[in-house]
Amino acid sequence: MQNNHRPVTRAREVCVSMLVCNPFLNDARVRKEAETLTLPGYQVTVHALALPGVAPRSEVLGSGVRVQRHGASEAKPAKPYGATKGGRSRREVLALVASRGRALLSMAWAIFRARPDIVHAHDVNMLPTAWLAARLVKAPLIYDAHEISTDREGYRSFRGMVGWIEKQLVPRVAGMITTTDARAKFFARAYGVARPLVLQNRPRLVKVEVTNRIREELGLSEPWPIVLYQGGLQPGRGLDRLVKAAAKVPEAYFVFIGGGSQADELKLLAKASGLGGRVCFIDTVALDELPSYTASADIGVQPIENTCLNHFTTDSNKLFEYVIAGLPIVASQLPEISKVVRKHDLGLLVPPGDTEALAEAIRSLVSDPELRLWYRAHAKQAAQTLNWETQEQTLLDLYANVLPNRAVAESRR
Repeated sequence: MQNNHRPVTRAREVCVSMLVCNPFLNDARVRKEAETLTLPGYQVTVHALALPGVAPRSEVLGSGVRVQRHGASEAKPAKPYGATKGGRSRREVLALVASRGRALLSMAWAIFRARPDIVHAHDVNMLPTAWLAARLVKAPLIYDAHEISTDREGYRSFRGMVGWIEKQLVPRVAGMITTTDARAKFFARAYGVARPLVLQNRPRLVKVEVTNRIREELGLSEPWPIVLYQGGLQPGRGLDRLVKAAAKVPEAYFVFIGGGSQADELKLLAKASGLGGRVCFIDTVALDELPSYTASADIGVQPIENTCLNHFTTDSNKLFEYVIAGLPIVASQLPEISKVVRKHDLGLLVPPGDTEALAEAIRSLVSDPELRLWYRAHAKQAAQTLNWETQEQTLLDLYANVLPNRAVAESRR
């Protein structure tokens, strides 16, 4: 696997503190941004959540990115006192809130001690802590809104609080980033700010040998095409419809790569539908390994449903990951996804939530190898522009603009 970095503006050493609300193990976007900043000389520390027994408290990645994880060092699962099926008990919820609160305080204290030149908050979960830390060290704050959290799956009961937090703090940040043009327009209108910088969730441009990795790992004996979905197995992403569509597409394997709250439900649905041999599941894989899995499939599917504004405005990591891997695509006909697929002629679009249309589109690609080759050729061509390297300089430009008086950027070569 080859990683191709384009030349970027050089910078004198400037310390950056990033905050993420996860253990920073498979966060592709944050990792790419941190790596981009280290290339020209920024010193980046990612403050993440502790995951005892799985990830070290402190480490330095091969790229030079430093990671500090915060939270209980001996976290134990709460007893199922008062637990109900499918939910957490009150004791578990209180324990989780207390643990998260300690982690956030630990992050703020670590940033105060480090006194970075800039603080970078990833998503609204980290915005209040990052704002407080930035105020304490008198550093500018960048807010990176990966999602529209005021209208997002799983956030509806908190949308009022989320909206209040963003309304208070977004106008005070020195710079803002989001993932699509539609989301940038939303944030600009909602909070009366300049349109945020758009950094799409594109992967780095990597060259991966096409292998039979999925086929061999799962022991798939038939020479049928592999239809791939990779990403979180969560409600609202059309995954139950994808399993149902599999029943209507014979002589094809359907493979899900990832984990999430809907994993067990999908496995049971596949079994009940008599698809156990054709619908397969692979747990979440490491970021560095994922491209080789993707490239060993034949068709990439993105069947997300229009259940909220966040979904309506998404384009998603997987869409670009399929492109880099050269896969023909079947995707939901939502504005940002459609814009990418149509512009580069990457595959077929279907109305979101329409199981029959989804099955028909997949059937047409499964049964037509020449059509798959046509879209593969277009994907390979599109990959030359739909990659992280073509947009990473804009991130460095934002940093240079946020810190204009520190002379952190030298002139372009």
